[in-house]
Amino acid sequence: MADTIIAGATLYDGSGAAPYRADVTLRDDRILAVAPAGAPRGSDTATVIDAGGLALAPGFIDAHTHDDLVAVTAPAMLPKITQGVTTVVVGNCGISAGAGRAGEAALPDPMVLLGPASAFAYDDFAAYAAAVDAALPATNVVALVGHTALRARHLDRLDRDAAEDERAAMRDELAAALDAGAFGLSTGLAYANAAAASTEEVMAVAAALRGTGGLYATHLRSEGAAIVPAIDEAVAIARDAAAPLVVSHLKCAGASQYGRSREILARLEAAAATHPTGCDCYPYTASSSTLDLAQVVPETPILITWSDAAPDQAGRMLADIAADWNCELREAARRLQPAGAVYHCMAESDVDRILAHPLTMIGSDGLPCDPRPHPRLWGSFPRVLAHYVRERGLLALPEAIRKMTGLTADRLGLRDRGYVRAGLAADLVLFDPARVIDRAGYDDPVRAAEGVLGLWVNGVATLDRGGVTGARGGRLLRRPGAGA
Repeated sequence: MADTIIAGATLYDGSGAAPYRADVTLRDDRILAVAPAGAPRGSDTATVIDAGGLALAPGFIDAHTHDDLVAVTAPAMLPKITQGVTTVVVGNCGISAGAGRAGEAALPDPMVLLGPASAFAYDDFAAYAAAVDAALPATNVVALVGHTALRARHLDRLDRDAAEDERAAMRDELAAALDAGAFGLSTGLAYANAAAASTEEVMAVAAALRGTGGLYATHLRSEGAAIVPAIDEAVAIARDAAAPLVVSHLKCAGASQYGRSREILARLEAAAATHPTGCDCYPYTASSSTLDLAQVVPETPILITWSDAAPDQAGRMLADIAADWNCELREAARRLQPAGAVYHCMAESDVDRILAHPLTMIGSDGLPCDPRPHPRLWGSFPRVLAHYVRERGLLALPEAIRKMTGLTADRLGLRDRGYVRAGLAADLVLFDPARVIDRAGYDDPVRAAEGVLGLWVNGVATLDRGGVTGARGGRLLRRPGAGA
C-alpha cells in the first residue's frame, strides 16, 4: 500500500502543546514520520492530501461508551466515526457483553441498555473478543468487564451480597478476561442489581487487577447527596486493588446537589495526589439511562425515550404524560416501565467546572440501542470543539484535544495511541475547527456532526472529505501484557 501524506495541516499532537503546521506520513497501520510542513519528502509515489487550513489530531478516544454489542452487530459505528472517534471504551457501568450468561431469556437492569438478550451470545470474554475481531468494526474497541454482568453469571439472585465462593468465581473470571486482553473492571453500584454488593465484595473481585495494570472504573454508588462517601469507597477499592481509578460520568445530579462540583473535584484531587485517579464527563446537562423511580422528582424534567408498556409515549415529557393520565409523576413512571429516560438534572456551572478540570477525560456515555438516544451518542466530541472551545472559550483547543486523546490513552495504558508521533498507530482525525459542530438535539437526536473531514483507523481511510468510505480498520485492543 502506498504511503499517505497529510500535508500542511495544523497539528495538535495530543499532548496539549501548541500546534504547528506539519506533514504527517502514514504507512500501513503506523505513523511513519512527522515533519514540519514543506520539508523534503522521501517518496514521490505517496498519496498526498492537502490539509491546509484544517486541524489534524490523534483519533478521539471515547472514554465511556456502551457500544459493546453494536461493535459486532453494527460495525460501521456511524455515530462514532462521524465525530472523529477512532477508539471506544466498552463494558462501563458494571455491564458488559463479554461476561454474563449467554442466551439468557431475561436481562437484569441495566444490561438491557446494551441490546436484547438474544445478542448476548458470548460464554466468556475470549469469545466476545473473537467476535469483535471477526466483525472488523470501524473503530478500535477497549473492553472492560462489568461487575453486574459477573454477578448475573455467578449469583442465583442479585438482591444480596455475594458469598465467598461466588466472589472467588467472579474474581477468577475477571482474571481470565484480563489475561485475554480486558483492560479492567467496571461497577455500577447505583443500580439495583449491584447495590446489594458490599465494598468487600467488590474488593474481593477487584483483587484480580493487582499487578496487571488494569483499571477500576465505577459508576459511583451515589451521584447525589452521598457522593462524597461514594468517591471515598471508589478510592478505597482502587487502592486495595492497586489499580488506577476512573470515576465514570462525574456529575452533581439533582437540584439539591447543584454547586457541589468544587467539593467533589477537591476529593478527587486529594486521591490523585497519592493514587492514579481521574474521571470522565460528557458535555451536556442531562443524563440518560433506564427510567428509575428513585430519580423521578418534580425538580428534574424527564424525557421518555422508550417504553415497552406504552410505546406511544416515547418522545414526551413525563410531566405531560402524568397530566394526561391524571396521576402523580412516579405513578406515571411506574406504568411506563420498563422504559428509558433523559434526565435534565445538572447545572451548567457544575458541568463546566468538571469538564475543564485537568483530571477529566471526555466520554459520550451514549446508548446506541435507544430508539431516541440522548444527543451525546452522535454529538459529544464535536460539541466540545464547537460549544466549549470555539463558542464559549471554556477550553483552549490543544487542551480539549488532549482530553479526548493523550490523557485518555495514558489513563487506559494505551502505549501506541493518543498522540501523533512517528511509530505510533495511525489513528488520526482531520477536521475544520471553524465549522465542526454537533447537530444532534433532544428533539432530533440521530443527526451526524459536521466538520469532521477525514478519519484514519489503523491507517484505513474511514472518512474522506466528510463521507463514509465503507472501509473499516478497527480491532479489539488488548491490554499491554495480557497473556504474558
